[in-house]
Amino acid sequence: MRYRRAIVELQEEPAILRCSGDEDHVTQSLRRGALSRALALDSDLLVDFTGLSFADASLMLDLAMVARRLSRIGRCMRLSGAQPQIHRLIELVGLQRLPGVELDGPVPAAA
Repeated sequence: MRYRRAIVELQEEPAILRCSGDEDHVTQSLRRGALSRALALDSDLLVDFTGLSFADASLMLDLAMVARRLSRIGRCMRLSGAQPQIHRLIELVGLQRLPGVELDGPVPAAA
């Protein structure tokens, strides 16, 4: 088995979940650990999409699950740094409409 670098990584102080590269259903199992650890933190969560170039709905659905659990315990999720295609996917899936989820800024212009 070939080693793959984690493309969803959690920084605990401050709580930042960094998504990078290409994220889809094939990489879904690689992100589970970081998502689980994010739920155990005692703070709001920033999801940084700055390094994410591609994602499918599986990432957004996993983040929706995390957002719902965070909301139940009174914490929030802020989504930041999404490129235009990621921003559109977030809106298409409706992640930004969940309680406690905030999407930074308007849709960036496509390059």
